[in-house]
Amino acid sequence: MASKEEIIAKAKDAITDFDEDLAAEVAEEALAAGIDPIELIEKGFTAGMQEVGEQFEQGSLFLPHVLAAAEAMNSGMEVIKPEMEKRKAETKSLGTVVIGTIEGDIHSIGKDIVASMLNIAGFKVVDLGRDVLIKTFVEKAKEIKPQIIASSALMTTTMVNQIQIEEQLKEAGVRDQVMTMVGGAPVTQDWADKIGADLYGESATDVVSKVRAALL
Repeated sequence: MASKEEIIAKAKDAITDFDEDLAAEVAEEALAAGIDPIELIEKGFTAGMQEVGEQFEQGSLFLPHVLAAAEAMNSGMEVIKPEMEKRKAETKSLGTVVIGTIEGDIHSIGKDIVASMLNIAGFKVVDLGRDVLIKTFVEKAKEIKPQIIASSALMTTTMVNQIQIEEQLKEAGVRDQVMTMVGGAPVTQDWADKIGADLYGESATDVVSKVRAALL
């Protein structure tokens, strides 16, 4: 029988090889071997997606490759989902996070990984998708009263819209009732400080640990 390390390595390979069947197979193998699904996702699937993302940024992979890797990850996640749902049913929700990719930006892979990881960690996640209007973030803040509004921007031209979230939440009179979080490739802690966001997430695991620290 394969060791835990071998199974996790295989999960990563399934993503970097864009192999949907292997991703599902590895997920089943991991569950059968009693491997913690969170560890499989973090060290296997997510690590693979991050590698694909880096190669995409360097120009050695292209958008179809990234989409194929995301499909492979989804295939593995579908297998793990029932186990995760069972775990969630056994633990109370730790808080609600509204997340979305900012208006004008259609990138969603990083945001999707963050949403999955927060979900797995026990938070209720309301995923607004990509190219989300600023007013939609504000409406959701008023409607469902989440603890955190998180926005992702993958381009310098769209990250400026994160300022608008801060401004429009203030105008709506709800800025003091919610924490804001920003992330994405061009986004930095300096940018978060400059626009007045409460939290900055550098990676999926960083987001989970910061959200946990802020809410628990």
